[in-house]
Amino acid sequence: MKNQHEFFSDELMEPDEWLTPILGNTNSGEVHIRTVDVSESGWRLDLFLAHHFSNYSRTLIRIAIQNGGVCIDPESEKPTAGKPSYRLKPEQIVRFTLPEIPHEIPKPEPIPLDILYEDDDLVVINKPVDMVVHPSRGHWSGTLVAALAYHFGDKLSTVRGPIRPGIVHRLDRDTTGAILVAKNNAIHGKLATLFEQRQIHKEYFAIVLGCPHLDRDMIDAPIGLHPKVKEKMCVTKPNTPHAKEAQTFYEVIKRYGKMASIRCLPQTGRTHQIRVHLAFTGYPILCDKMYGGRKIITQEEIFGTLPVSISDDSPAGTVILCRQALHARKLRFVHPKTEKEIEIVAPIPPDMKSVIDCLERKNT
Repeated sequence: MKNQHEFFSDELMEPDEWLTPILGNTNSGEVHIRTVDVSESGWRLDLFLAHHFSNYSRTLIRIAIQNGGVCIDPESEKPTAGKPSYRLKPEQIVRFTLPEIPHEIPKPEPIPLDILYEDDDLVVINKPVDMVVHPSRGHWSGTLVAALAYHFGDKLSTVRGPIRPGIVHRLDRDTTGAILVAKNNAIHGKLATLFEQRQIHKEYFAIVLGCPHLDRDMIDAPIGLHPKVKEKMCVTKPNTPHAKEAQTFYEVIKRYGKMASIRCLPQTGRTHQIRVHLAFTGYPILCDKMYGGRKIITQEEIFGTLPVSISDDSPAGTVILCRQALHARKLRFVHPKTEKEIEIVAPIPPDMKSVIDCLERKNT
């Protein structure tokens, strides 16, 4: 259990993320004990706890530390109050008294759902753009969880607690496409095993700025936290603390001069993996304002009446895309109960299709 990220993921969650909500219950007042692994040596105390207790923000964890809610080597009974930046040593024992999470359980909301597949055990939703998967700071309503609660009531797994009923994995707010939801705890556990064994295959469709020279390639570069921007990830050196190996296979579908459409098959599931890897290769995802340097694209830019500039985040003209051009297009796996292989495809959303249509018209 060494995934230290606490942000939304564009890819399916890593296997070890399944264990955190199961082992780390979130009932306030409970005391949980964690032993510092060798690989976690040198970690800040607040980052260590955010890793092991992903339902808590680092701000809430810092408050708990400052209020004496954490002890290092409990036999000494010496609280580490006021020291969120305390650097941990291997084999140290950390005792954490869970604070109360300051928000309510999500309320059901009558938000329409585009259901791609459903049976008695699971459902696959085509997540729209601008929808957060589960409640978080600044996003307490309009979430996928609120919509699921309305449509399915208590017929969802409870493995991840009342804040994330049924949620098996996540997609970023501005990433569209297929997302898997479990209806009961038994199927949730079996899906967790499939993820752990890399037996759930996912395919993403993306539009990138620039044209990759290779028709296909495997990007093999470790990913870790950005040294300056909390919400951002970056490619790091192999031995960088907290970094994890990451591999993304991509294949060019079609080149359009200054842009290209590609399909991506992530072999691992690191936070923002596809976005980080493509930006690292020099072909950032179109309109990825965090990693690509721009916010929108217009018809005029595509047709050449205005220049395309990676750094220009406010071009004039008719806007046809204003979010990262990344779509979770396909999920393929063996159904845990029927043992039959199923493949679910989410159609390309209208905004990304508009970009492709313009590129096709320009290149005819």
